[in-house]
Amino acid sequence: MADEHQFIENGLQRAQIDEFFAKELGRAGYGGMDIAKTPMGTQIVLKAEKPGMVIGKGGKNIRKITRELTDRFGMDDPQIDVQEVDEPDLNARIVADRLANALERGWYFRKAGHTTIDRIMDSGALGAEIVLSGKVTGARSRVEKFNRGYIKHNGEPAQEVVDEGQGVAVMKLGTIGVTVKIIPPGAQLPDDFRINEDVEVEAVEQDLGSDDVDDLIDDDAEIPDVSEEDDVEIPDDDPADIIDEEIVEEVVEETTEAAPVGDELDEEEVIPEDDEIEAQLDELDEDVADEAADLVSEMEDADAEDEETEE
Repeated sequence: MADEHQFIENGLQRAQIDEFFAKELGRAGYGGMDIAKTPMGTQIVLKAEKPGMVIGKGGKNIRKITRELTDRFGMDDPQIDVQEVDEPDLNARIVADRLANALERGWYFRKAGHTTIDRIMDSGALGAEIVLSGKVTGARSRVEKFNRGYIKHNGEPAQEVVDEGQGVAVMKLGTIGVTVKIIPPGAQLPDDFRINEDVEVEAVEQDLGSDDVDDLIDDDAEIPDVSEEDDVEIPDDDPADIIDEEIVEEVVEETTEAAPVGDELDEEEVIPEDDEIEAQLDELDEDVADEAADLVSEMEDADAEDEETEE
C-alpha cells in the first residue's frame, strides 16, 4: 500500500474509533482520546469526566471495549488508560455534548449558549466561541455565534492551542450542529507580551578591541613622504580608479591652445574702444533715418497718384 493510502486508512480508522467511543461513553462524559502505537501494541488514552463509568463494575465495561476494538477495528493488543478530566468546563468536547443535550431537553438556544459560554469564561479560559448551525428556531436553517474573550481562527495557534469539539443535537425540526472552541488558561500565544516594571537594565558596553577608533587615530604617527619620482602602485581591485596620465596631459594641452590669454592675442583681433563704438552707432542711426524718410516720400507720391487717377 502506498504511503498516501496508508495515511488515509489511519485517519479513517481514527475517526471511526473516536465515533465509537463517543457513542459508548456518552453518559460518562467522553472528552477525547490519544492513540499511540508501541512495540507492545496500541496505547489508547481516554479522557472522561466520570472514569468509573468507563471502567465499569469490576472492569466489565473496559473489557467489553477492548474486545470491540480488537474484533471491529483489528487492533493488536489494545491497552486502554482512562484519565479523569480536571476541569470539564474547559474541555471543548464535553461542553459541546452538554450543550447539545440541553438543546434536546428543550432549552432555548440563546439562553443555553450564553449560560454555557459564561461557565467557560468563569473557569479561567482566555477565550471561547460557540457556533450553532441548523434549524435553531424555525424551518429555515441559520447560524448563531456566541463569543467571549480572545480566540484564534487560523494558523498554527488555531491548531495547537485552541481546543475544539463538536456535538449534534437531534431536534424535531432537524439536527443542530454544535461547535465549541476554547483557549485554555495559561496558553502561550505568539503575540503575547509582558511589561516588567522596576527592572534594572545593565548598561551595555561595546568592546571594539583593536578596531577602536581611538587606537586607529594616532597624532604622532609619521606620514610617509611620497615624491613624484617614486613608483606608486595602484591596486587592480577597482579599475575605475586608474587614471591615464597621458590622456590628462593631452586634454590640458588642448585647452591651453584653444584659449589664448593676454599678450598672445593676434594684432588683427583688437577690441574697439568706446568712442569708436559710439561713432558706429551714430552712423547706423543716420542710415536708418534716411531710409525712413525715403519710405515716407514714396508713400506720399503713391497717394498723390491715386488721387489724380480717381479724379
